[in-house]
Amino acid sequence: MASVESSRGEPRSQQQRKREALERLARDNDVWVATADAGGEPCLVPLAFWWDGESVWLATRDTNPTGRNLIASGRVRLSFGHTRDVVLVHGTARMLTREELPAAVGDSFAAKDGWDPREDHPSYVFFQVAPRVLQAWGTVPELAGRTLMRDGKWLV
Repeated sequence: MASVESSRGEPRSQQQRKREALERLARDNDVWVATADAGGEPCLVPLAFWWDGESVWLATRDTNPTGRNLIASGRVRLSFGHTRDVVLVHGTARMLTREELPAAVGDSFAAKDGWDPREDHPSYVFFQVAPRVLQAWGTVPELAGRTLMRDGKWLV
């Protein structure tokens, strides 16, 4: 993957950021998942994920704070990468039980991560996260133009 800024220190183009964001979604194994409960108490955890080209798929127990928060509100923020090359996704999540999950999704998730939640504790459920906003930036010069998707539609 290219550096955050070009060799001349200029910000990457939005097209380059989109391409590199999609590469990160396909390549990375884990994502920071931020949710909040009804009272606003935040929860931030790393989870394994799989990107199918349109949605981010997560698996977690429906009994832990992240699972409960996602079930209750469907609101989530995902952070990929590190602070000097971040992809931030604001999305909406829908829960699927193992019985509802398409087999191909479960198989792809398991193949990517090496762990199959369908074979783990029965409280594991899956969440399909539809990106609504996607932003990608590195350092301050890239703050302008960081929004690459809005309302689920690519701007670039």
